[in-house]
This record gives sequence, C-alpha cells and structure tokens, in this order.
Amino acid sequence: MSAALISRWARRYVLVAVCWLVLWQVGLLVGVPPRTEVVLGLYGFVLHVVFGKAYSLVPTYFDRPLADPRVAALQLPLTTIGVACLAVEPIAGVPEAVGLVGGLSWVAGVSLFVGALVWTIRDNPSGAETGTGGANVHRAGVDRVANAFVPVALAYLLFGSYETLALSGVVPSVFDGYPPRATHLLGAGTATLLVFALGFRLLPRFLVAEPPRSLVLVVLPAGAIGPLLLAASLPAGSLFAVAGAIEALAVVGYAVGFCVLFRRSDRRRVAFYGVLAGAVGGVAAVLIGLWLAVGGLDPGLVDAHRRLTLLGFLGLTVVGVSLQFYPPSVGRWPGCTDRTALLAIGLLAAAAAMQAVGLALSTPPIERVGAVVGLAGATVYGYLLVAAFATRR
Repeated sequence: MSAALISRWARRYVLVAVCWLVLWQVGLLVGVPPRTEVVLGLYGFVLHVVFGKAYSLVPTYFDRPLADPRVAALQLPLTTIGVACLAVEPIAGVPEAVGLVGGLSWVAGVSLFVGALVWTIRDNPSGAETGTGGANVHRAGVDRVANAFVPVALAYLLFGSYETLALSGVVPSVFDGYPPRATHLLGAGTATLLVFALGFRLLPRFLVAEPPRSLVLVVLPAGAIGPLLLAASLPAGSLFAVAGAIEALAVVGYAVGFCVLFRRSDRRRVAFYGVLAGAVGGVAAVLIGLWLAVGGLDPGLVDAHRRLTLLGFLGLTVVGVSLQFYPPSVGRWPGCTDRTALLAIGLLAAAAAMQAVGLALSTPPIERVGAVVGLAGATVYGYLLVAAFATRR
C-alpha cells in the first residue's frame, strides 16, 4: 500500500511541476522579472520533480522504507503555495508580505521533505547499505559513493531554503541577502548534485552500461564543493573564478560520463535523448558561467547562463528522466508515441538555445521566438505526462 501511495503522490508532484513549467514559459512571453523566472523554473518545475521522485528513489537506494509516506501529501500544498507566493512577490505592486508567506510556506514544506528522508536513512546516513545485489552487484561500489552525496544535497536544500526565507528579512542571512546565492545553493547544490548522485545510480541501469569510475570520483566531490564556493563568492573575485572552474569540472565530467554511457549502450530510448540534450546544455551553461567568473559579469550572458542552466541543463535532464519513468507509449490518448516525445524534447532544446542566443546577443525577437517554442514544447511534454497519468489512474 505504501509503495502505491508513494507512486501516486510522485505523479502528482510531477503534474504540479509541469504546470509550473508551462507557466514559466508563459511568463517569459509576458516579461516577468528574473527572480520570478527562477522561482517558476527551479523551485516550481525542477525541484517539484525532484521531490516527487526522491520520495521513492532515496529510500530504495538506501535500502530502507520511507518512514511515513503521508508526508508527501502534507508537503505538496506547502511548497506549491510557496512557489506561487515567491513567484508573484517580485512583480511590481505585490506586497512584500506575500514573499514572507511564500518563504515560510516553502521552508515548512522543505523541512517536512528533508525530515522524512533523514529519519528514513537515520541508521544508514552514508548509504553504505545500498540494496544493490543480483545482476547489479558489480555496481555496489559506485552506488555507495553516489549515496554518500545525497545527504549533502539535502543539506544544500535546507541552506538554500533558509536563504530564500532570509530574502524577506524575517531571519538573518548567512551571507548578505543577494538572491543568486540562494539560487546557486538550490540549483547547483541540490538539483545538480542530485542529478549527479542519483544519475550515477539510475542511468547505468537504464542504459545497461557502466560509467568510468574515475569520473564518478571526480564529479561528485567537485559537485559538492562547487555550489558552496559559488554562493559564498558571487558575483566576482578570484574565489569566484576557482568556484566556477570546480563546478564546470563537475558538470563537464558528468556530461562526458553520460556520453560514454550513451555510446556504450545499445539502447536508444527517446528519453535518453532528453538527458543527452541536457548534458550538452549543461556544458554550454558552465562554459558561459566560467567566462563570467573570469572575465566579469555581462548582463546578457548572465541571462543566457540562467536560461541554459534552468531549461537547457536541469530542465531537459528532468524531462528525459521523467519520460523514462513515464514512457509516452503508456498514454492511450492520440499522439502518445516516441515521435511526439522526441518532438517535445527537440522543441525544448531549441527553445533553450534560441532563448540563450537572443539574450546573449541582446536580440529580443530571437529570445521571444524561443519562448514561443518553449511553450509549445512544454505543452507537448505536459500532454504526454497527463495522458500517461490518466492511463495509470
């Protein structure tokens, strides 16, 4: 019963996340503030998919049952309200109290999420017990290494959420209240590190291939250290350049690792092309970020970096993995095929590229066309997932 309950709530989290993805692309068309874009794309879309899947994946990977599956039902309304309030607060005319409500609601929901997972793995905090056996027993070493970084990602989630609440002034900031610090703690520290840690467990099984162990041992420590250094050193300075280099090493290493997996595998499921596109987007994002760290901030490149990170890297990776969990062929509605899924991936990849180019070159028409394409891709992707969920009801 608990497994069925977790699976049902995971689908609900993903469905809510898709709604935020669509609203994000609509927001780009109407011209929302950058902070609103970050909240919709990162807090709303990416992290809600992370929440939904982590409730099932993390306990399984730590060889423990989820302490209390009912926590998922309690968290979802809190983080949803949090995203809604945090997204509208930067818009002109919205009272600052809305941001306070959003921060408190978000922190409450995140605290439930982290508390449930920490209590679940309390007697196996390093993940030494992986539940790996049978045909996968040769993967136990990599699994143990990957598990060890999941608690680090959860710590980043708490830290980034605290800094989000600090933006409202209700609690003191550890830093100085500069919003990109919270963004990097959550985006690089939580979402990206979980892509690495869970990805090095999931993706080899999906593709039935092995990543280079040396890359795993480089990517995970770099991915754990980089976000903290980035958050502490933004927006300039020698430490910022070092932090950018470390994070770039992690993302490029992950991308190379996935490309090796993809080449070694004889499986060519459509979902893998989404993850592949995400890896390419991640490399482009960190190269721009490294340029900014070394050469100084340029507003257009900052915007391009943000769009490539949120949509090109994290967004496409989430899309690819979710299509693997919920294959398009499961849906019984018209058009639920791999070809339609490939269309959604292609539209979102093209959107990320056009939006980034338009922003980097200060060419609004290109960026606007990219937003239209992004909305089309998000709609097609959402259609496929809703169809799959309706079938599994």
